[in-house]
Amino acid sequence: MTIASTPSSAFALSNPAGLYDPSANGYSHLAVLAAGARIVCVAGQGGETETGALDADFRTQVRQAFANLRIALEAGGAGTADVFKLTVLIVDHTMERLVIFGEELGRAFGPGMKPACTLIPVPCLALEGMLFEVEALAAVAG
Repeated sequence: MTIASTPSSAFALSNPAGLYDPSANGYSHLAVLAAGARIVCVAGQGGETETGALDADFRTQVRQAFANLRIALEAGGAGTADVFKLTVLIVDHTMERLVIFGEELGRAFGPGMKPACTLIPVPCLALEGMLFEVEALAAVAG
């Protein structure tokens, strides 16, 4: 059985039969783009503020990174509803950090199916003290 979201005019998310249902973990297995969709590619966004300040708290960084992601998406003519793929990097990944990420993802993206997502545990990121980074691909109807 395929569990699918209501397709946007630019893409559809689904969880094909034969794969476990990942919705409890905050992602979908598959994103299929429609012909003619315009892709918006957002580079990795960390938890730094506009002034470059970086809070030491993991949740605060995740929340700020999603706020930064929304700003970048809007500049590209997209929003979180247009995101079909996320790549997430977490320093010193733990189950506690996974839960925080899931809660903040839900807060940032709202109810419903979440984008396809890959989480990569890493030992460090580009900036000293940076604990979280998220990059996104969005599709907007052409």
